Amino acid sequence: MSNKPFQFKQFTIQQDKTAMKVGTDGVLLGAWVSIESNPFSILDIGAGTGLIALMLAQKSNAELIDAVELNNEAYEQTVANFEESNWGDRLFCYHASIQEFTEEIEDSYDLIVSNPPFFTSTYKELEKDRAMARHTETLTYRDLLQGVSKLLSKNGSCAFIIPFSEEANFIKIAAEFKLFPNRITNVRGAKTSEIKRSLLQFSFEKKSINKNELIIEIERHNYTTAYKNLVKDFYLKM
Repeated sequence: MSNKPFQFKQFTIQQDKTAMKVGTDGVLLGAWVSIESNPFSILDIGAGTGLIALMLAQKSNAELIDAVELNNEAYEQTVANFEESNWGDRLFCYHASIQEFTEEIEDSYDLIVSNPPFFTSTYKELEKDRAMARHTETLTYRDLLQGVSKLLSKNGSCAFIIPFSEEANFIKIAAEFKLFPNRITNVRGAKTSEIKRSLLQFSFEKKSINKNELIIEIERHNYTTAYKNLVKDFYLKM
């Protein structure tokens, strides 16, 4: 995968120090998550390169945007990307696990986002850092959702992107912490492809779920109107 900087419309992601590069999942979550509640404070769990936090700095008026990242190289990369952006005064990254962070931080956040690690059959074939970022043994869904439930403000919301195969289990675990899905978008690569990802936004309020489907491509590199409309504020070529 490329170590070259990834240029977005309003910011640049340097990705030479971390094993997790800019990918469709992170861009999807950052573009998709609803900020209609005008959050004052935002937290990105597992920053990677700082991509999602930077997308939210661009699209929101939040005065406080924090990130937490455990991996040394990813933490350094996120800090550098924050400092080089136009929103450095609103962005801050903590070098900690979410478990440590939850114990230390007394504040709550109006919006929490995470592109969490997930199981992959290629785990052993990946380099160590990238495998750690992609495998749930380093951060289980239960640990993640427990931390989120403690850090989320009473009227706040939290959003995630996960494999579609994990959707039912993830929602079940979230319910244990009184988090209920309000929005669900299932993502297909193409119309005839299987559903690969689920975008989920939760709150402490149980209400009817706004559920839909997103198809990314009509054919290779020919993107659907819905996808282009979703990411047009970020990708240079959209």
